[in-house]
Amino acid sequence: MTAFVLDATLTLAWHFFDEKSPETEALAERAFEDSVVVPGHWYLEIANSLISGERRKRTTTDLSARFVEWLDELPIEIDTLEDRAIFSLIMPLARAHRLSVYDSLYLELAERRGLALATLDAELATAAKAIGLETLP
Repeated sequence: MTAFVLDATLTLAWHFFDEKSPETEALAERAFEDSVVVPGHWYLEIANSLISGERRKRTTTDLSARFVEWLDELPIEIDTLEDRAIFSLIMPLARAHRLSVYDSLYLELAERRGLALATLDAELATAAKAIGLETLP
């Protein structure tokens, strides 16, 4: 097994029960065996989604806190991209694949590092496949 890029949609499927599947659970197990690589904004996306989930009554503060503790146990590597690269690399990628800048960060990271991309976002998975990347699950 090797490292893979983990996006927020897949990560949050580990928390929100209505999004879990046997495939996402298998990736959760794999995440503890391999290293997981995320872009710098990943923590912001996760935190924002947990707060939104609490407000919508999809989760509780206690469950969110336990999930964050669980995430802290994962072997996560944070990949940093120079801020100026957002303009020269990420914006063109977002335009070319009709993705958000945030999703384009995952795509660029997976491409640059030659890693599979773990996502449940259909548009992001389509873009990854279009440039020859492996997608998970």
